[in-house]
Amino acid sequence: VQLQAFGGGLVQAGGSLRLSCVASGITFRTHDMGWYRQAPGKQRELVAVVSRGGSTNYADSVKGRFTISRDNAKNTVYLQMSSLKPGDTAVYYCNAVAIFGANYWGQGTQVTVSS
Repeated sequence: VQLQAFGGGLVQAGGSLRLSCVASGITFRTHDMGWYRQAPGKQRELVAVVSRGGSTNYADSVKGRFTISRDNAKNTVYLQMSSLKPGDTAVYYCNAVAIFGANYWGQGTQVTVSS
């Protein structure tokens, strides 16, 4: 199983980035997909999830600024991030959870927001 995340980088506050995560080795449409992040010295936290049925859930800190979506035909989950803040700086990880509970993580992509 591989979850390859792309799209991180350095952006100024107020800017936008789109993260992509391409999954292989799993039946993508049967997995709930999510993005998590971990800032230095902090625990990993949930950013957003999209269920296999398409319902979404967001951390309060990103509601109205981030949008998660999935393309089952491309085995890809996206995270569109807008109005970025320095507090969004973190390593962002892609996550896949199977119906039977197996849990997979990608390698992470760095997002740095400068003030």
